[in-house]
Amino acid sequence: MGFTKYTSQAEKERVRMNEGIRAREVRVIGPEGQNVGVLPLAEAIQKAREAGLDLIEISPNAVPPVCKITDYGKFKYEQKKKEKDVKSKAHITETKVTQVKIGTSERDMHIKASKAAAWLREGHRVKVDLFLWGRYKYMEFNFLKERLERFLALIPESYRTAEDIQKSPKGLSVVIERDPAKKVVAPKPPKSAAPPEKIAENPEA
Repeated sequence: MGFTKYTSQAEKERVRMNEGIRAREVRVIGPEGQNVGVLPLAEAIQKAREAGLDLIEISPNAVPPVCKITDYGKFKYEQKKKEKDVKSKAHITETKVTQVKIGTSERDMHIKASKAAAWLREGHRVKVDLFLWGRYKYMEFNFLKERLERFLALIPESYRTAEDIQKSPKGLSVVIERDPAKKVVAPKPPKSAAPPEKIAENPEA
């Protein structure tokens, strides 16, 4: 391994290393993470040279600044990995909405369930609405709840209930979110698409 030099002015300003470090003395961490102690900058750089590595400033605001003897390529990789982790944790969570009806076919239920699973895997919450119209609005709550739970059972992704099943302006609704602790048991798709149930009234537009 060679002694790395800056490839651009921007890189020099972003990461101080080797002769670019401004402090007269630094606290040095060895290649294996061991505490080498406080050394004059020139001596610390010499130790890095002898190891065929670089002296990189990792805590510039410490007194004295903390530097690590390491390979610059490895350091850049670790920094990018940390930045990626921070971005993934800052992922904006949305509440996606899907709607089913008492007359929704089995095939369409599976399609909607797969889409809900994709949203869950992306880290979003999913609100499921059981749309009710006409006489369906006055059916027994437990019967309607069972129909909504039947759809939830089709979702091929682990989830937990964020907001329990309750009445809503459209009918019944529930909000779910991904639960990585649970094991996914994918439901078996239907062998053939069942025709939708016949209904006495047309749904509202």
